[in-house]
Parts: sequence; structure tokens; C-alpha cells
Amino acid sequence: MADTQQADEQTETAAGVKAAARTDKKAGKHADRLAKQIRAFAATHGGSAEGQLAHIGRGRTRIALVGADGEWGNLVADTFGSAKDAADKAGLTLLDDFDGDLAARVRTGRYEWSRMAGIQVGGPSNG
Repeated sequence: MADTQQADEQTETAAGVKAAARTDKKAGKHADRLAKQIRAFAATHGGSAEGQLAHIGRGRTRIALVGADGEWGNLVADTFGSAKDAADKAGLTLLDDFDGDLAARVRTGRYEWSRMAGIQVGGPSNG
């Protein structure tokens, strides 16, 4: 009976290791795709970018990007680990907070202002 229980535990452990390896491989591919997108964003917007990671719920993490030219964008990672890994692979400078210094570099255009006005005070519709 003990031999059977030990064999069952070993089988469960091996299955768990295989599942974790599949999950790690999937997370690695996801981080690679995000890193490629981060590098493309930086190249398009002045050659460099800075970012900040923020938990947004259900285990997901937002990667807020601000290019050297002031343009900004967001990416969403499935996990904080994937977001951090992608940022590291892309050479993204990560800041602890999206504070005044980083926010001051963000350049907003007519679209953002009209969208904010449309949502907040009955400005032009977005449709």
C-alpha cells in the first residue's frame, strides 16, 4: 500500500513539473512578444522609453510606456513576472511610480483632450 501511494505521489509530482515547464515556456514566449513590442515602441518614439509596471487585477500587469518624444502607450502582461521579464529583455528603464517627473514628459494631443472632455463634460462624441 505504501509503495502504491509513493508511486502515485511521484506521478503527481512529475505531472506537476511538466505542467510548470509548459507554463514557463508559454510565459517566456509571452515575455518575448512583449519585449519585441517595447523595443518597437522605443525605436518609433525617439529611440528609448521608460516605463512603470502596475497591477491591474486578475493577476495582470500594465506596462505603461513613455517614449523619448513624449508619446505614450500601454501593454498588458498576463503576470507581473512576464512584464518584468519583458522589460528586462527590452532594456526598458523601469521607474517605481508614474509620478510627476514621468507624467510631465507625456505628450497628449487633440484626441486625448477631446476624449477626456467627451467623457467628463459632454464634449464631442467618440463615435
